[in-house]
Amino acid sequence: MNAQQIRNEYLRFFQERNHTIISRAKLIPFNDPTTLFTGSGMQPLLPYLLGEPHSDGVRLVDSQTCLRAQDIEDIGDNRHTTFFEMLGNWSLGDYFKEQQIRWFFEFLTDKVGLDPSKIYVTAFIGDKVRGIPRDDEAANIWQKVFEEKGIEAKIVEVGSQSEGNERGINPGERIFFYDDSENWWSRGGGLEKTPIGDPCGPDSEVFYDFGPQNHTEGFGLAHPASDSGQFMELGNQVFMQYRRLADGSFEPLEKKNVDFGGGLERIAAARIDSPDVFRISLLWPIIEKLQSLSGKKYESHTESMRVIADHLRAATFLAVDGVKPANKEQGYVMRRLLRRAVRFAFDLGIEQNFLEEIVPVIADLYHDDYPEVAAQREEVIAVLVKEEKVFRQTLRKGLNELKKFSSNGLTGEELFKLYDTYGFPVELSTEEAFKQEVQLSENWRAEFDAKMAEQRERSQTAAKGAFKGGLGGQTLQHKKYHTATHLMYAALKQVLGDHVTQHGSNITEERLRFDFNHPEKVTPEQLDEVERIVNEQIALNLPVSYKEYPTAEAFEMGAIGAFGDTYGDTVKVYQIGEDSHPFSFEICGGPHIDHTQELIDDGKKFKILKEESSGSGIRRIKAVLV
Repeated sequence: MNAQQIRNEYLRFFQERNHTIISRAKLIPFNDPTTLFTGSGMQPLLPYLLGEPHSDGVRLVDSQTCLRAQDIEDIGDNRHTTFFEMLGNWSLGDYFKEQQIRWFFEFLTDKVGLDPSKIYVTAFIGDKVRGIPRDDEAANIWQKVFEEKGIEAKIVEVGSQSEGNERGINPGERIFFYDDSENWWSRGGGLEKTPIGDPCGPDSEVFYDFGPQNHTEGFGLAHPASDSGQFMELGNQVFMQYRRLADGSFEPLEKKNVDFGGGLERIAAARIDSPDVFRISLLWPIIEKLQSLSGKKYESHTESMRVIADHLRAATFLAVDGVKPANKEQGYVMRRLLRRAVRFAFDLGIEQNFLEEIVPVIADLYHDDYPEVAAQREEVIAVLVKEEKVFRQTLRKGLNELKKFSSNGLTGEELFKLYDTYGFPVELSTEEAFKQEVQLSENWRAEFDAKMAEQRERSQTAAKGAFKGGLGGQTLQHKKYHTATHLMYAALKQVLGDHVTQHGSNITEERLRFDFNHPEKVTPEQLDEVERIVNEQIALNLPVSYKEYPTAEAFEMGAIGAFGDTYGDTVKVYQIGEDSHPFSFEICGGPHIDHTQELIDDGKKFKILKEESSGSGIRRIKAVLV
């Protein structure tokens, strides 16, 4: 069973158990300014795990594409990838631990065909200070399912990862209790960082044992939660059964949720009993193509081929989801992935354009299961190939500059100039200098790192004042300003015309900021009229509600969205006003207040503070509730 078959079998397995298959969310999160990418399978489902009803019911299943840009520098080992798929199933107040544990174990052993004797699991050790018991319920269920397969499954307490490194595993041990750093889920992290009012709970992780020959020296004794190469986590079952209270204690939830996420690539690696995820059917064809193009073997150029395969797969899906190479945010990450891939291609001796050979291989791996890949195939290839050509031209310019610098030896400042001006990777600079027998100045690295640190500081300073779209938090004040923004957007359309389209919004606890297209300065009289309309709607105490619609239907009904936003198959539409004639009807992820008069329940009014230019043809308004 290859990775594609595992994905489809997983969806079918849970569909047969009354789960609705939902479409993947795009890699670019909708209405979430806190992160650049969808980095986990549960991220798009978070509102529903926190209590909102889902239009597809209480049992859901999907395979979610994810990207974690923070892992870029880790790529090269046998298990990390920036792009991956998370198999996910959810119970929203329906089934709980018994069904979840049994079903996942059944899927791994009876459907995928994994040897149950190679599966190890963990559970939460409990916290006596906070009154949270050890998760014996999960451990006992696990013990039963192992015993039904004829496998001894002793339950033991470990505690922390470091304690596990010291004790290792004794014969017969299979179910391990760890502390909240390993087996507790909340949006903040461990117990102490669980946000007040949030649902949270213990989790149970499932590991595959690739054998002691894969244990990594330097990590102490092997155990499931070790960073050693012997064990690989396949999936994590989160059991949301508590809520943190204002006094720091935890109370049981009336409705309990299950949130499961499993790594498709890792399960596929376990299926072939290889700790190297790059040998699975979703990555190995890319490696084979690289071997063919370069004439080099994977065994001798492992890191380079892994980096290229991973980065180009990630860039391909970014392009499918509408991202284009750029110098900021998602576009910058995409550009960085592509340029790192080209840089590592040099290690393989591939100095000609090669993306036009590789990207079609990647597209072929996904077009049967993701129709959007097939539909955008040629456009995606064109975008990526163009970026490669541009970068290779940049490299040629950088090489010419390198020759100018190299006569007297290369300093760190000169290497930084090549990087900053031409995007010329420092690794490539030093390699080319070595080829030309050019000396580098013990302190070139220190000089280069210092320049890089200066650049990061400038970027961070600039980012503090940069315009960021979306909601900056989840407090009541954020919700109020979010609702006020919807009212103002609708009022602007009334006063200025239907051409007005949102080009960004930034909401804090102190004010709202809104960018929109308009060819000229908004007059004081027009601003006064917008203010009047918004306050009028607030005084009417209009209801604020939402429904989910198929995207095409939402637009046909007149829903408006932000400029440049892309949407999935369904969207959440918030309306302000009664169903028959809403004042505002806007695609939005929320959250909002329930009635407009809540904006002025403390005697405040909506007030526009400033209107100014934010770019060619773009105006910006700042407003407050005072």
